[in-house]
Amino acid sequence: MKVRGMVGMRGLLAVLMLLLSIHVQAGPKKPLPVRVVVVTTFELGEDSGDVPGEFQAWVERFPLPQKIAFPQGYRPLRYNPQKQVLGIVTGEGSLRGAASIMALGMDPRFDLSKAYWVVAGIAGIDPAVASVGSAAWAEWIIDRDLSFEIDARDIPPDWPTGRVPLGRRKPFEQPAPELARFGGVSGYHLNPGLVNWAFELTRNVALEDTAKLQSIRARYPDYPNGQKPPFVLKGDETSASAWWLGDKMNTMAQQWVSYWTGGKGVSTTTAMEDCGILQSLSFLAQTGRVKLDHVLVLRTGANYTIPAQNETAAQLLAQETAEDDALSGYIPSLEAAYRVASPVVNELSGHWDKYRDRLPGADTGTGAEH
Repeated sequence: MKVRGMVGMRGLLAVLMLLLSIHVQAGPKKPLPVRVVVVTTFELGEDSGDVPGEFQAWVERFPLPQKIAFPQGYRPLRYNPQKQVLGIVTGEGSLRGAASIMALGMDPRFDLSKAYWVVAGIAGIDPAVASVGSAAWAEWIIDRDLSFEIDARDIPPDWPTGRVPLGRRKPFEQPAPELARFGGVSGYHLNPGLVNWAFELTRNVALEDTAKLQSIRARYPDYPNGQKPPFVLKGDETSASAWWLGDKMNTMAQQWVSYWTGGKGVSTTTAMEDCGILQSLSFLAQTGRVKLDHVLVLRTGANYTIPAQNETAAQLLAQETAEDDALSGYIPSLEAAYRVASPVVNELSGHWDKYRDRLPGADTGTGAEH
């Protein structure tokens, strides 16, 4: 019994040593390195092969071949192991945007500590600034949601709008609160040097101009910029969960962005998710998991924010939600988002030794503020 016991003990020790050896050799699994995160907000069906959303061109053409389960988020992730580029679909709206980005930022499977973040999505666009199908790199992302609001039927006759900044008693009361006063959710100022670098890199990218885009532009004869073929520009974003349309709300957005930026920003596009995305990134940056000054936001014009000549806001809403004509510049705007954002992603990921520890445009940028 004693001999058998000794043999059994040696055998057990041998097995334990073998398991320990395997564990030591394998070690803890290293997180996937990520150079760039491509952020999109929706996809209509599958990741490829059907009617496209914002993600499909990245999956098929960039490409992003590897699917990664992401049960804590909106949709599975995609990854290119050679370029070390990760793609995410956040889901529509600021709540889904914030939740998905926080879930990704806290995921131990990925090393995001040096990563750049490139939001590439479609939006409404102001014809006073640019044409449908155009692509705008934003320096200012201003939130329209967090505010006081009086119903339109109760607005005092001398007020231009019923929306009032938190901490103020009437619209556009001076001085404007600091963006950071309410935790950054009133807006964000992205790294201007990085934004300018992305714009200069892509300003001459040729964008698709179709017969349909031309017919849409022809209905806006009083807007010279809205008459131009699609182009790349720098233009800021009004971020709001509600999809709004109409001259009065458009004017309010112009005034709102000017107010919060001290006249430096120009409301160009309207989108839903980006303040939620940036809120999560700002919290994650406080932990060192991400860098807030590594963020870029590109939005492309899928439709105009105001009705055409001799049309009403209600008519524009009906047109843009009709199944046969939903989002008048939808396909060209998707194409523009990929054409303009992909050279930036390729440049950052392809020259990682250059950009890993030094921001492009660092000589002119001052870092992100919120």
